[in-house]
Amino acid sequence: MDLATLKALKPTEYSEAADGYRSTSDMASAVKDRIENQIAAAMRNHLKGKASTAAGKQLASLGQNFHYIQTQCGLISTALEAFSYEMEAAKRKLDTALENARAANLTVNTDGSVTYPPGGEKSKDGKTPGGGTVSGLTDGTASAVGRQAANLDPNPHHRLAQDCADLIATALKEATEADEKWAPKLRALKADDDLSVSDADWADTSSDTKGVTDAGGQYLNSLPQPPKDGSPKENAQWWKGLSAEEQAAWAAMRPGTVGALDGLPSTVRDEANRILFDTTRGSMQMELNSIPAPPANEWTWITVGGYPSKVHTDEWMQWHNKYSDRYDQLNRSLKGMQAIQNRFDSTGRNGLPEAYLLGFDAEKDGRAIVANGNPDTADHTAVYVPGTESDLEGIKGNINRMANVWRKANDEADGESVSTITWLGYDAPDGVVKDAPFEHYAYDGAPAFRNFMDGLDASRSGDSPGHTTVIAHSYGTTLVGAAAQTGHLNADEVILAGSPGVKVSDAEELDVPKGHVWNAEADGDVVPDIGRWGHGGDGFVIPSDPSFGANQMTTDTEGHSAYWEETTQSLANQALVVVGRGDEVSLKAPPDPWAHVK
Repeated sequence: MDLATLKALKPTEYSEAADGYRSTSDMASAVKDRIENQIAAAMRNHLKGKASTAAGKQLASLGQNFHYIQTQCGLISTALEAFSYEMEAAKRKLDTALENARAANLTVNTDGSVTYPPGGEKSKDGKTPGGGTVSGLTDGTASAVGRQAANLDPNPHHRLAQDCADLIATALKEATEADEKWAPKLRALKADDDLSVSDADWADTSSDTKGVTDAGGQYLNSLPQPPKDGSPKENAQWWKGLSAEEQAAWAAMRPGTVGALDGLPSTVRDEANRILFDTTRGSMQMELNSIPAPPANEWTWITVGGYPSKVHTDEWMQWHNKYSDRYDQLNRSLKGMQAIQNRFDSTGRNGLPEAYLLGFDAEKDGRAIVANGNPDTADHTAVYVPGTESDLEGIKGNINRMANVWRKANDEADGESVSTITWLGYDAPDGVVKDAPFEHYAYDGAPAFRNFMDGLDASRSGDSPGHTTVIAHSYGTTLVGAAAQTGHLNADEVILAGSPGVKVSDAEELDVPKGHVWNAEADGDVVPDIGRWGHGGDGFVIPSDPSFGANQMTTDTEGHSAYWEETTQSLANQALVVVGRGDEVSLKAPPDPWAHVK
């Protein structure tokens, strides 16, 4: 970039353009929400049939289009802000150099060199040290040599001219580098010339995000940073202290960071995690598509010791050794993401409210936190912690359980608002036998659960605190017990279902008001009595024992996994607790202390 171009450049114009793209992103977000949470929701709730289903698919596609516009415009806005920031820094250096040159009566030439006049003390022969012209130096060694030469010159204007020329050269160098860096990034931020948003488009958006983030590191580092290991309240204060421009930059360049921060508003986390969700899903699908399908001829027969033996073919073994692990991982993750997408697409069906994605990670076993309704504004909120074998691949069942709780609780809420949340925010034991007996999964996950609960409190809007219930199943109850044992649970009620033990020996140790711990154990559920030997409190006490002190709710389901079946008393009891009507819960009769003598 030459001197005349940088002098004429107005970085604020790029910032103003960024504002325009940010406004477009916000408008696209609002339209997307209206399509998905109002128009499509109303259609699902009131219309049935093939035509309605087809129209719903078209609306879903339209919503994706606007989400793509929202995401891409957000990236363009942030890229322009970052470019403006870097050019503004270069422009300030140039303006400083030009002002210094004017003050010292130096002449700045069109090529950036600086001419200085004669000056300084006269020599013995009566001559004034002559003037000259210097060019700017940006190389460290060359610049040092140039300054040294200028310092040796008896003409003081020489050193001033060299300083100005060096600053001009640095400004031009930085402006050129910024221009060369951002030009291809901005050119890449364009959509295909079709009307559909494909997996390839979202994979490309993931690449675009990485490109903008890598290039915009200097700009992002200039912004207020999230507190290191901050509490949810500190995270909330950081976010509230950002300008709209700064918030947009963080959401566009670091959606994973924003989406994971407990304490931020649920709407903000949802928007960030939806970007992460769609880009991850597109990238994983494209990666899966690039892996060859497993060979059809998996098996063959060979003769060993005169007997036929069935073995894998060489072709299949080559595929298995090279692709199998990643192929299976991608399929597992995509299956879970489809379940989350299905929940998004179910908004409005049987009155189900809008969904909020409050946490998401597709790698390994995966993480996902999915809310029915906005917990920041709900009068009643329930947070469900699933147990052993819970992962992203199997999240469908856990999402459905909380949808059932929401519907029943909403029916019992007397017009008050309800939010139910599936919290898969920890690494649950993978197997009943080999993993579930160990307590470290519970204690490892407890801090994340407490932070999430504190985050709900920090992000709550309005003055009323709301009523919060923790619902836990199986090993999830062990985690909840570990969380209460090692810190503050920040809840009003605790419901335990099929609990193998909660590490403590008394309901009053679960950090909720006395009388607000509820337990359900169904007929045929063998987990509590088996698990007590590993996770029970003193004397292997578990919540089903009378001595524990929990309210023992009646159940009309059987086995370990049916507590959330529709139209059951087991579900109805939980719903009543969730909406603060625990006095109406159906309880088991206390054991008869004289039964053994009758």
